[in-house]
Amino acid sequence: MNAADRQIERRQDQFHTWGPYGLLVVGTVLALSTSDLTVVPAAARYELGALIVVALALQLWHGPRRGRRTPSRRGTVYYALRWAIAFALTWLNPFFAFYAITGYFDADEVIPGTRRQRLGLFATSILQAASLSGGMPPRSASQWAVFAGLLAAINALLMAVAHVAFQEEQRSRDRAATITELERANAALQQALDENAALHAQLLVQAREAGVADERRRLAAEIHDTIAQGLTGIIAQLQVVANAPDLSIARTHLERASALARHSLGEARRSVHNLAPVALADDGLPEALKKTVAEWAERTAVRGEFTVTGTAEQLHEEVSATLLRIAQEALSNASRHAHASRLGVTLSFMGDEVTLDIRDDGRGFDPVAVPERTGSGGFGLDGMRARAERIAGSLTVESEPGHGTAVSARVPLIRHDR
Repeated sequence: MNAADRQIERRQDQFHTWGPYGLLVVGTVLALSTSDLTVVPAAARYELGALIVVALALQLWHGPRRGRRTPSRRGTVYYALRWAIAFALTWLNPFFAFYAITGYFDADEVIPGTRRQRLGLFATSILQAASLSGGMPPRSASQWAVFAGLLAAINALLMAVAHVAFQEEQRSRDRAATITELERANAALQQALDENAALHAQLLVQAREAGVADERRRLAAEIHDTIAQGLTGIIAQLQVVANAPDLSIARTHLERASALARHSLGEARRSVHNLAPVALADDGLPEALKKTVAEWAERTAVRGEFTVTGTAEQLHEEVSATLLRIAQEALSNASRHAHASRLGVTLSFMGDEVTLDIRDDGRGFDPVAVPERTGSGGFGLDGMRARAERIAGSLTVESEPGHGTAVSARVPLIRHDR
């Protein structure tokens, strides 16, 4: 309860505590002031004094109000005794109806039950109507008629006021229920926000861990495509040197091995710097693929051809790097497994897509029977497919034992940022 509500409650306590005393004083003063207008026997004056003393004693017995009272049997007895005293006072002098007005203010606090409360208000309205019609008892038919009319009017007014009060109380209960529901909803919302904050923190941790794992896989693929493939080529050249029949052939393959070593070293340094293929440092993707195919053909003594179809465009670095890595992996696989005599690489620009096709006439294989990648092997088809899917692309493989292999990568055409 805030300060304003406490102030209102304090004033209500003061009114209900001192109001009956004040109205009794008002009635007494008016009765004494108009004593010359009303003929009151001497014995009745003593009765008035005695009733006033009894009324004061009753108020002292009832005690001061400290917060809203709870209706009870004791309160009903107090209300009935006060009405009886007010009735007797009003019978002796109509101005004591002021004291009877108190019955309008606290019927709902001291009398339990709606019907009893209405009966108490009706009894109070009788005293008011009798006072306004000239006092009790009515002495003529016209006075009775006025009394009945006033009684009906007062009760109609009471009914209207009670209806308004009931509606206001209902609105207050609705507001209280709404406030309670809002508080419950706010508590639930706060709990949901706390849970969302915890979930968000958890998702951040998971995203960070997933990013680290993805970056590790990407680095592993880059190392495989640079150092591992270069070392594989060097080993192949050295094996030829070991079995060379004369020094000139050995020297030729040693030069190739040395060139591969220098190329792999430069690729490794470049990859460490920004993980972009060295072949793309100065050339676009078509030129880089052409050189890669030519070097691979010279190194493996397999006829290799490169073709570009459509209008070549400058591609985004990530797209170019992905297609070049796929081509390098496919060429590496072909040199290790295909035993082909001819290989063709085609780069096709087709509107919103770029397609890279690598076909050979080697011994082929059954794609369904491809063994899972081991720790000692390369990234193979899974690595190429993962690269394509990383940039919203796809990779398909068509092969059959004895009928060669076709690898096709299809990715979106994303132009170079200018």
